[in-house]
Parts: sequence; structure tokens; C-alpha cells
Amino acid sequence: MNIAIIGGGLSGLSTAAHLRLRAQRQNQPLPNITLFEASDRLGGVIHTETLTDDQGRTFVIDHGADMFATAPSAAIDLCEQLGVADQLLRPNPRGRGAMIARGNRLIPIPEGFVLMRPTKLGSMLTTPLLSLSGKLRLLRERFIARRADSSTDESVGSFVRRRLGEECLDNIVAPLVAGIYTADVDRLSMAATMKPIWDMETNDGSLAKATLRRIRTGEDTTEQASSGARYEKFRAFPNGMKQWMDTLADFMGRENIRLNSTVRSIAPLPNDRYQLNVESDTDGQSSQKFDQASHEFDQVVVSTPAHVAANLLQSLSEEAASALRSIPFASTAIVVMAVRRDCITRLPETFGFVVPPKENRRVLAGSFASTKFPQRAPDDYVIVRAFVGGVLQPEILERTDEEIVSIVRSELGDLIGLDQTQPLEDIAAVLRVVRWNNAMPQYEVGHLDKVQRIRTAVDALPHLHLNTNALGGVGIAPVIAASKRTAERIL
Repeated sequence: MNIAIIGGGLSGLSTAAHLRLRAQRQNQPLPNITLFEASDRLGGVIHTETLTDDQGRTFVIDHGADMFATAPSAAIDLCEQLGVADQLLRPNPRGRGAMIARGNRLIPIPEGFVLMRPTKLGSMLTTPLLSLSGKLRLLRERFIARRADSSTDESVGSFVRRRLGEECLDNIVAPLVAGIYTADVDRLSMAATMKPIWDMETNDGSLAKATLRRIRTGEDTTEQASSGARYEKFRAFPNGMKQWMDTLADFMGRENIRLNSTVRSIAPLPNDRYQLNVESDTDGQSSQKFDQASHEFDQVVVSTPAHVAANLLQSLSEEAASALRSIPFASTAIVVMAVRRDCITRLPETFGFVVPPKENRRVLAGSFASTKFPQRAPDDYVIVRAFVGGVLQPEILERTDEEIVSIVRSELGDLIGLDQTQPLEDIAAVLRVVRWNNAMPQYEVGHLDKVQRIRTAVDALPHLHLNTNALGGVGIAPVIAASKRTAERIL
């Protein structure tokens, strides 16, 4: 079987890995896999730089995700199957948690509050993030009637206002959700992004009743010890997330990977096979077409961003292409700086912070990568990653790198006491502005209906498969789970 995978990001690489793993388990011949990647590297939005300066100091800088969740288990399962799970790092036990900006202060997220569900009432009643009326409104949640059975979706903003109140939404939930999806909570789909919590209302009638049930059964043990995110359920690679991409590429066989190779079109052939029109920029200057006879495939997996997939599917299914183009995307930039620890006067002990939209700041969130994983930098430096842009502030991406750095530096001065007096090059050993344009799909209300339309249209195309984070989950574990299902369908 000859299989083409278009796209060398996490989706494409993990699909290739699962194809080989499944064939091995079933004692089948290994399929002939060819992976086409348009750029000059693998990993897509996952990338790591390891830098050593002239003084011999080494910094590990992730440009995108710097760790992955173990629940759901698809990602950790794949690591175990590839024999690399014993290499994984756990986040530093000290400092697990996050904070929320209010004015120039950073206030800890109440212990036991994860996303939009309090598991410890005591911490919610004492937090300065909510007024007395906001706390009383939160306590009323168990008495709020569940939604109508006819309701199939709702925005995250609407759900939280209805169940927890406006103040809890504005002060706690909105910044936490925006930190994950760079989204507008009043457009983000509850059914598509927060399905477990959406189902709690359906099954238990309220989040408070669902939480009480889960505490009794021991399901909320990790949540009760968390603040903002369940950091115990995250892992990372010692040399950054690129190490994982390299592991996947080595496992599938680098001889099967074609970098700088852009698939221009997919044409159906008799017997439900496909012809790929591929252009290769092998030397960075000339562009040549591959021999067509060698690019006929029995199965094709499209693992590209939605807008690229739409162009490839246009001639095969207008319905799928149209629905893919209707999914909006957000752009973001990450300012990464490795700063001398003595130049930050109010460094939090937590892993990071988020900023409520109502604060009217440009920085959406910040994280301290070397706090999470001390191996990332020398002890006297801190790796700070500040996020800007997203759905609510797309205009900031139009600014130059220098302007974005200036904005971020000023706001970090307010929030963590970053030195504003010395030249930045004197206090920062590393400075990067990483731009991810149209990289984050927005699962807005009605998204699941679009997904169903796309899946129905693609299912009508024999031996063609679509695997993209625009459909079934933006996290690493959901992407790998989708890749596994794709491999199972093929074999």
C-alpha cells in the first residue's frame, strides 16, 4: 500500500507513526509512506531552538507548545509505544499554578479552580478576585436550572454567565480560556471546546453537583490540588518539543520525508487512487515537478492547516472546501526573552499568568518556561514568554518586532517588575519574536455542525482522509488521537 501524507506537522508525523505501529502489531507488511512538507523543517507550530552563547550558557527555547497533557492519554500512550516515555520531564513540583492580573498586581488563581469549575469552596470564598456579590452569585450555581434539552450549543461566555455569573467570567474564566484559545469567549463554542463541563450540566444538573460527585469518587483529586491548570498531568522533553518531532521523524524513516515539497493538487485516478502534483524546491532556487508516475497513491492523508486543505480539496469536494474556509483563525505572537533573574523584582513563584480582557492590556498571558523546567536555562536567568494578539487584538500583529518587544517590555515592567532602565540587550541573553499567523482555529458556536459537514463530504471520497486541528481539538493529545483513528481507518 502506497500512502501519501501531506503536511509534516504533529498531525502528519503522528499519523505516520501510528500507521507503522499498527502494521507491526498486526504483523502486516509496513506500508510505503511518503510525507510531503512544504517548508524546510518538520513540526509545524512545534519548534525548539537550543542556543549556546559566547559564555557557554545554554537556553532551550520553545517557539510553540512547551509541554503536553497526559489526559486524554493519546500523547503519553504514543510516547510509551515509541519507547521514549522514560525520557519525559515532569513540571517542577514548586510553583505549579498560575496568576491573574489585576491592575499592576498578579493574584493567585484560587486553589482547586480549573478552567471554570471550583473544586474547593473555601479558596473561592477568600479570593480577592471576586467581590462579595460575585462570591454569593457563585454559590447560587447549584440552584440554577439546567439548560433546555433542545439546546445543542452555547458560547463559553453565555454558559459561564448563566451558571457562575458575570464577575466570575470576567475576572477568572475569560483570561484562562483566552490563554488557551486566544479566543473571544462570547463566540467560542462550549460544546466543541469544553464538552466534559458541558456534559456535567446535562448529566448532573449543575457544576457544583457534578463536582461533589467527582470528589466522592476520587475523580477530582488532581483538580483539587491545582490552580488554573492540572500541571501534574503535563510532560515535556528534555531538549524541548522538537525532540519529539525528531523522534517521530526517525521512527517513520527520514528517507520517506520530502521537505521543501509543496503538493499543488490532488487528482482522482481509476480504482480509487490519487495522483499528486508536487513541486520541489530542492536547492532553494529552482522548482521542479516530481515524476508523476512515482506519485500515485492508494491512500492520501491531508494533514495541513484548514485553508491549505480547502485548496487541495476544492476540485474533489466543494462542500468540504467551503466549510473548511468558513472556520476562522487567530494569529498570535510570542515574545521570548531569557532575562537575568536579578532584573526582575517581582518574579512570581508560579508558572505563569493570564490577563483578563477587561484590563485592556496588550499582553494576553505570560509563562516562565525555566520555572516549569529549570533545565531550560542557567539558574541566574529566567525564560519569559509573553503572548500578544489573538482574536480580540489582531491589530498588534501589524506592528514591527521592535514595537511589539517595546510594548511587552513595558507591560512586564508593570506586572513582574522587569527592569526598564538598562538596554534590553544588556539584560536579555536571548530575545525572539515568534509570529504564528492564522495558526489557531477558532471553534465558534456551531463549529460541530461545520465539522459534521466536512466529515460527511470527505467520507464520500474513497481512500482520502482529513486530519487537521481545525476539526477535533487544538491540543496535542486530541491531534494525536485523531491521527490514530486515521491510521486505523487506513489499515
